[in-house]
Amino acid sequence: MIHRLLIANRGEIAVRIARACAELAIESVAVFSDADARALHVLVADRAVPLGGSAAIESYLSIPKILAAAQSVGADAIHPGYGFLSESAALATACERSGVVFVGPPSTVMGKMGSKIEARRLVQSAGIPVVPGETPADQSSDGVRRALERLGFPALLKASAGGGGKGMRRVRDGDDVVAHIESARREAHAAFGDGTLYVERLLDAPHHIEVQVCADCAGRAVHLFERECSVQRRHQKVIEESPSPNVTDDLRQRMVSAALRIVEAASYRNVGTIEFLVDSAKGGKDAGFYFLEMNTRLQVEHPVTELVTGVDLVRAQLGVASGEALPWRQADLAQRGHAIEARIYAEDPAANFLPQAGRLLLYREPQMPGVRVDSGVREGIDVGVHYDPLLAKVIAQGETRSQAIARLVQAFRGFPILGIRTNVPLLLAILEHPTFVAGSMHTGSLDAELSALLNQLPTMPPPFVQAAVRHATARGAKDAGRTNASWDPWHRLSWWRS
Repeated sequence: MIHRLLIANRGEIAVRIARACAELAIESVAVFSDADARALHVLVADRAVPLGGSAAIESYLSIPKILAAAQSVGADAIHPGYGFLSESAALATACERSGVVFVGPPSTVMGKMGSKIEARRLVQSAGIPVVPGETPADQSSDGVRRALERLGFPALLKASAGGGGKGMRRVRDGDDVVAHIESARREAHAAFGDGTLYVERLLDAPHHIEVQVCADCAGRAVHLFERECSVQRRHQKVIEESPSPNVTDDLRQRMVSAALRIVEAASYRNVGTIEFLVDSAKGGKDAGFYFLEMNTRLQVEHPVTELVTGVDLVRAQLGVASGEALPWRQADLAQRGHAIEARIYAEDPAANFLPQAGRLLLYREPQMPGVRVDSGVREGIDVGVHYDPLLAKVIAQGETRSQAIARLVQAFRGFPILGIRTNVPLLLAILEHPTFVAGSMHTGSLDAELSALLNQLPTMPPPFVQAAVRHATARGAKDAGRTNASWDPWHRLSWWRS
C-alpha cells in the first residue's frame, strides 16, 4: 500500500494525481521549479519540495533531484505523470534501486517498449503489422539523413524517447532535411533530455486510433476500448474522443485484440496505451491498421476513457503499483455514451501559435452538467513560457456524439479567460466545422484547413466577455493611475484576434 506519493510533474496532471491521492488517503508531495513556486499543483498537494531552476532540464527532468526530493520526505512511491520523465526507464530503474515504488511498468518493460526497434520486433512477432521505420545507429545529422533517404520520402522524424508531438517533423523531400533534423533533435532533448531520433514512413491521411489497456501484477489484462485522436496540429493532439466515429465493431474487435496480444507479449504491467494508424482509404472489414507505438504512461487524453467507462485510471495505476489485482474483468467494462476532450493552450493561433506569457486576470471554469475541467492554473497566476503551454482540458460527455459536441461548444462559450491569448476561438471553429461534425477528420485535416479556420475566427468578443472587460477596465484603471502605466483590456482578452 502506498502511503506517501511524490508527484514528479507539474500542471494539470499533477493536480489530477494529487486529488486522486486525497480520495485514497494517500499523502501527496508536489515538486516545483523556481518558475512554479505559486503554481496550482503546489497548493493542492499536501506537501511540496523545491527543485530549483526554471528550465525543465534543471528541475522536472533531473532524476537526481527527483529522487533526492522523494528521499527527503520519505515518499514510498513516485508517480511520473505524462511528459518529462514519464517514459524514462532510467527513472524507473533508479526507483527500483532506491526501494521506491515507480507508478508504472517495470523498467525492463519500459526500456523494451520505449525502444522503437525492440517494440517493433516484439509487435511483429505477435503478428501485428507496423509502420516502416528505424532508429538510425548513426545519430549524426548525416546518419539520420541517410536513414531518411533509405526509407523514402515523405517521412517523419520522431523523438525516440517520448511522444506528444515533441521532436516530430514532417519531411516531404530532401530539401532542408538537415535543418529539420537539428530542429527535431533540439526539441526532443529539451522535452525528454534525449535527442535520439527515429525515422518513419509517412502514411497518407490515416486516422490515429489508440487503445487503452491495463494489466495487474498477476498478468491479468483488460482493454478500455479506443480513443480517436486524429485532430492534430503538427502531430500534436488537439481534440480526442471516445468512442471513435470511424471504428466499426469489427475493426474495434481486431484492434483491441491486437492491443492485448502486445500487452501479453511485453509482460506489461499497469496502465498503458497502444497507438495505431488506420488506413482511412479502406473501411469495414477491409480496414487496415498498423502499430505505431506504445505509451508506457498515462495519456493526456485519459479523461475521455474515464467518462465513457466509469473507470478512474489514476486510481487504477495506484492500485496496480500497490500490488492489487484489477477490480474488474473484461466483461465488466463497456462504453456508455460519448466523451470529447479539447486542450486549451496559452498560444496565439493568429501569430503562428506563439506561446503566451502573462497573468491570468480572469479565469472562470464553466459549471454545467456533463462537463469536466482538468486544470493546472488558477486566476491570478503568472503563466510562463518555460514548459508546455497546456493550461487546461475541457471534457464533455453526452448520450450521443452530437450532444457531447454541443456541450463542449457551450462550455467554451461560457469560459472567460482574460490576461493572455489562448486557442479557444480555434477550438470552437474546429468543433463547429462540418468535417469534424461529420466525424471524418484524419490526421492531416486540421493542418490542411488551418488557414481557412484562422480566417474565420471572431474579431469581437461575446457579450459576457465584454462585461468582464468593463470589470477589468475599472480595476485596471486604478492600477494604471497608481503606476502611470497604460491599460489596454482589449489586448488582454484571449477570445479573438485583434
